[in-house]
Amino acid sequence: MTRTTTPTSRSPRLLQILFNLQPKEIVPALIAALFFFCVMTALMLLRPVRDALGMERGIEDLRWLFIITAVVTLAVNPLFGWLVSRLRRLQFIGATYGFFVLSLMGFWLLLMFAPGTVGQRSGQVFYVWLSVFNLFVTMVFWALLADRFTSDQGKRFFALISVGGTLGAILGPWLTAQLAKPLGTPNLLLVAGAFILLAIAAAWVLVRIAPDREDANANDLANETEHIGGSAWAGLRAVLQSRYLTGIAGYVLLMSLLATIIYFTRLQMVAAVSDNLNARAELLANIDMWTQVAVLFLQLTLTGKIIQRFGLGVALAILPVATALGFIGLAIFGSFIVLILLEATNRAVQRGITRPAREALFTVVSREEKYKAKAFIDTFMYRNGDLIGAQAEGVLQRLGLAMGGLLSMVLPLALTWAALALWLGRSQSHYAAQQVAKSSNGAQGSPDQTVAQDGQPSAVDNKPLHWSHQ
Repeated sequence: MTRTTTPTSRSPRLLQILFNLQPKEIVPALIAALFFFCVMTALMLLRPVRDALGMERGIEDLRWLFIITAVVTLAVNPLFGWLVSRLRRLQFIGATYGFFVLSLMGFWLLLMFAPGTVGQRSGQVFYVWLSVFNLFVTMVFWALLADRFTSDQGKRFFALISVGGTLGAILGPWLTAQLAKPLGTPNLLLVAGAFILLAIAAAWVLVRIAPDREDANANDLANETEHIGGSAWAGLRAVLQSRYLTGIAGYVLLMSLLATIIYFTRLQMVAAVSDNLNARAELLANIDMWTQVAVLFLQLTLTGKIIQRFGLGVALAILPVATALGFIGLAIFGSFIVLILLEATNRAVQRGITRPAREALFTVVSREEKYKAKAFIDTFMYRNGDLIGAQAEGVLQRLGLAMGGLLSMVLPLALTWAALALWLGRSQSHYAAQQVAKSSNGAQGSPDQTVAQDGQPSAVDNKPLHWSHQ
């Protein structure tokens, strides 16, 4: 008897082959991908508007906006830590996303009913605000995934979940290019807010009604009845006390620093191409859209296989190597086309390979660290990398140094970055093995904490392992 395969049955089978998913894992993985799709559509829809407004007063003023952004990010971190300590998981996720939506509505009201008050200064305020909260919105998403899925699951299908974000990152700039003129910039804020509301709904479904194992529902419901607790500054202390978390912070800092150097070089070339706000926004949107196409290709074909075959360390080291090679090519040729290829490659590898691997690093830390330490690393450390990169690129520009001078700074940083990536990969494998070994006794290992009998980190027993900071 011949077995017929319908299109609906082929799709799950394809997901199982490409990403090594178990049947029970398909639904939660797809819901998480939808969640990320909504988040990235909203953020990338607004990004061209942010960049265009930020350039209104010139590149040099934009460097100062990076300083302000870093300061505001540091100020917001303890507030987020306070929310995590006192609210349940879905509550502080909803509060974070809800504040984002309310802020968008506030900017919309200002643009619609008080357009005379909107100028260069308000554009800078929007730039800083979006630069801060786009990190918190994405950080909360990945923190929930690190809390929701195991280390093994993260390595297998975080790449699939990232595909949802990539599709959103493609749709967002496309919507900006298509809707900016007929709807006007103010109404784009409402469109972005609607996608964030859909993201909140997806988060609720992911936690409440999308189990991938028999005990998932009970555990997740139990998590929702408990507060994580701890202090508002626990994330900073955790990073300072753990070599593993410090290593992740260093990796993020170097990644952001070098990406910012590329970013400012690109902005200067774009500014030379056109001084019209709408033209700049359209050009930046098109660059973003086509870059995401390359990201999608990597996520669908290579990312999962690289992580499973070579491990997180190699996956994390690909970005430093690609960045170094790109700067060498830019130093040799120095054209706008080469710069676009460098930035496209950097973003494609970062979002297509590095991001899923980097987020899997957090699957082995304690629950409090997944939200608080991750918040500090993914926001403040990231923005500090932006700040250092912006100022370093500005100093080189003022000194009149050629690309060779920039290359002499980038190459040592890239080598350090790659070595750190390999160390983090080995450390994550060690901690994941500890969790598997201890799971039979009702406890899981954590980089700097033992874990209570219910599988959640114990805040009492905090004995560092042999490579933890003493």
